[in-house]
Amino acid sequence: MASDEYYASTVGYMPFRKTDHRMNAIDYEVAGLGWLAAAQPAGAQIVEVLDHGDDWLTEPELSSVRPTRQAAEDFGRRLAHTHAAGASHLGAPPNGFRPDGGYIGRAPLPLPAEHISSWGEFYARYRIEPYLDSLDADARAIMSTLVDRLASGVFDHDQPALVTEPASRIHGDMWSGNLIWTSNGVVLIDPAAQGGHAEEDLASLSVFGAPFTSEIRAAYNEESPLADGWQDRIGLHQLHMLMVHCFLFGGGYVGETVQVARRYL
Repeated sequence: MASDEYYASTVGYMPFRKTDHRMNAIDYEVAGLGWLAAAQPAGAQIVEVLDHGDDWLTEPELSSVRPTRQAAEDFGRRLAHTHAAGASHLGAPPNGFRPDGGYIGRAPLPLPAEHISSWGEFYARYRIEPYLDSLDADARAIMSTLVDRLASGVFDHDQPALVTEPASRIHGDMWSGNLIWTSNGVVLIDPAAQGGHAEEDLASLSVFGAPFTSEIRAAYNEESPLADGWQDRIGLHQLHMLMVHCFLFGGGYVGETVQVARRYL
């Protein structure tokens, strides 16, 4: 998650401060990293967990290099196979993790036990509605209207072609800072891994401007074709990350979030 004070600014030994509202955070991250890594070798590269305890996590030091088009395209193709590894349902936790919920940055992340077949209903009730109380009255009214539209199923759409399970196996927090560009390609860190819609990961890349986002998406689409109209849904799939930023930081993110939401009303 952007601006997450719990992580060091460099990748290597990454200390994590345990607080009451993040009692399961280390377990969740470790389970998520392992779950995503299970999609290798075809899937995206995932940082290795060397060791961990109740309130700390150690990962190998990664040396960053300049991003390249070739690395971006390779990552896009690999990400398609990570998503295709699938999940049992929308909001499914990583294998081996059975909490009341997970975390995205320092924000709570509901992980429903029930299977919801409609993506719009899931996204409305579990990825937007839980954060509405962080908005002012005017913004909350606009977002509540969008919640109702989403829950109606009007925006439901298929997963990419390679995904055969009910949900994709997504990273869940794919902003630019969680992509480490190394000499061996892109390595993913710090996930909020869950069953979700693949388009959310792809949309999140441009919330804070990941390098070569267009090339990543194009290579992904060649490997695992996206449902028609995916370009028009990028903003819709960014709203969860934007709502989390409203919840954590308020202020300047509220106007941007409402502006994006208005496109879909």
